[in-house]
Amino acid sequence: MKTRLWTLTLLLATGLACAQADSGESPDGAVELAALDAVFAEYADPDGPGCAFAVSRDGQQVMARAYGMANLEWDIPNTPETVFEPGSVSKQFTAAATILLALDGAIDLDDDIREYFPEMPDYGEPVTVRMLVHHTSGLRDWGSVAGIEGWARTTRIHTHKHALDIASRQLALNYEPGLYYSYTNTGYNLQAMLVERVTGQTFDEFSQERIFGPLGMTKTQWRDDFTEIVEERSVGYTPGEDGEWHMLMPFENVHGNGGLLTTVGDLLRFTRNLDTGDVGGPEFIRLMHEQGTLSTGQQISYAGGLFVGEYKGVREVQHSGGTAAYRGFLTRFPDHGVSVSVMCNAGPANPGRLAHEVAELYLGDAISEESQGGDVAGVELDPARVAALAGGYRDTRTGQFMELTADGSSLRVGDGLGGLELTPVSETEFVSPNGVSIAFEGTGEGGRPAAIMNTPVAENVRIEPVGAFAPTAADLAAYVGAYHSDEAEVTYWVEIEDGDLMLKDRYGDGGALEPVYPDAFTRGGSTYIFHRGEGGRVTQASLSQGRVWDLRFERLQ
Repeated sequence: MKTRLWTLTLLLATGLACAQADSGESPDGAVELAALDAVFAEYADPDGPGCAFAVSRDGQQVMARAYGMANLEWDIPNTPETVFEPGSVSKQFTAAATILLALDGAIDLDDDIREYFPEMPDYGEPVTVRMLVHHTSGLRDWGSVAGIEGWARTTRIHTHKHALDIASRQLALNYEPGLYYSYTNTGYNLQAMLVERVTGQTFDEFSQERIFGPLGMTKTQWRDDFTEIVEERSVGYTPGEDGEWHMLMPFENVHGNGGLLTTVGDLLRFTRNLDTGDVGGPEFIRLMHEQGTLSTGQQISYAGGLFVGEYKGVREVQHSGGTAAYRGFLTRFPDHGVSVSVMCNAGPANPGRLAHEVAELYLGDAISEESQGGDVAGVELDPARVAALAGGYRDTRTGQFMELTADGSSLRVGDGLGGLELTPVSETEFVSPNGVSIAFEGTGEGGRPAAIMNTPVAENVRIEPVGAFAPTAADLAAYVGAYHSDEAEVTYWVEIEDGDLMLKDRYGDGGALEPVYPDAFTRGGSTYIFHRGEGGRVTQASLSQGRVWDLRFERLQ
């Protein structure tokens, strides 16, 4: 009886919340409910998980709706008041806490983090708090290292002790502090721990006192104890191999990188403060929007847990996120007073696409005809000329392999940038709508040229062509052996099976390594490079992937 009453209450709340949102919409900017519902049509199934979204104009919430189910076992629907996790959308809240601490005078953003974390190694050059905020520290992502060890996120109850232990074991950085950008959760877990070490409060206590409470975010907290009962929390679901929905929850206590429990309405209350500065004042607003600057002088798009850029010609400040099967996106168009929050408990959901489709309905004519399509005005090239540029390339910073394939006059990037299409704007330069460009040093006659790749967070990245690698059985035998990394606390065994080079862990699990260039192989998005010593014998291996560069393994046998 209690469950039926609870379900009825939620159903009534859903209708009431939507009705309240509808009545708050301004007459001159009304958006048809049918158009909004159409955006989320695929998540309106009463037999599956779904999403919730909210919209504000000039700080006032004007719309909130929800779709699908919060709990499939109890047939409880999502409502605008359902609590979700928005993944890395949480990072702006962590940056806000760090910046408030700096404004208090309790820390300086240019302090060396070893002042607060003496257990961290001395890398020769200081890693500053500001670098943690902007992802320019060079610190390896602890979760990626845990995955390399064999305990990927969601497979073990990770805590901040684990995160700090892994971070403190890294003898090397991805790069010299400040030289590049590499997204790393480590920097944001360290910020949460930093607040605790400086204030003596838990991170949630500090956040409730300084951020959530003052902004009226009554349904927001940090998931610092995943066993805690949270009223109206949805369950995360992902499709299983059997085609049915399966639970996938973040059963871990790390937070600051993610781990925010909140509602779509509370997210809008926070993002409104990035315009008003009711909490923190003008300097807080400035620091939250201050984009990072590399030691090369390049300004990157990442600010205080926020990406600053444009969407179809309109200035946008946003961040996406995903934790286990939860997905989230929070975006703000400051020149037009429009903000949109989307959260889902369906793993396949793309909240960024959903939020942008909603935003376009509210922005209307603010999106100019010239920017509607997001296409690049390119030039026509002979497909044969483009085909001459296709093939394998090596990122000279990391050794990572990337594949360029020809698609008529365009190039498509495989490993590394996820199938991104690049349109030619000259005989040697190809660009994408989201700001990625590749400029070749020539047109490819007499062999493929090297190129310079630029992205919103990295410029002047040299990629060099690599030749095909077809190792013989004798070649493969040179790599066979055991390889150990103290930094990841793992040993891998390299063996030959049925003519393939296999990588296996302590449990005998693993897979085939695909040869991509001499002494380099790929598997699962990682590039494995074998290094030779005197006499040409293989003595080391290194692993590079998106958030971990050049992790070294010593050959044991």
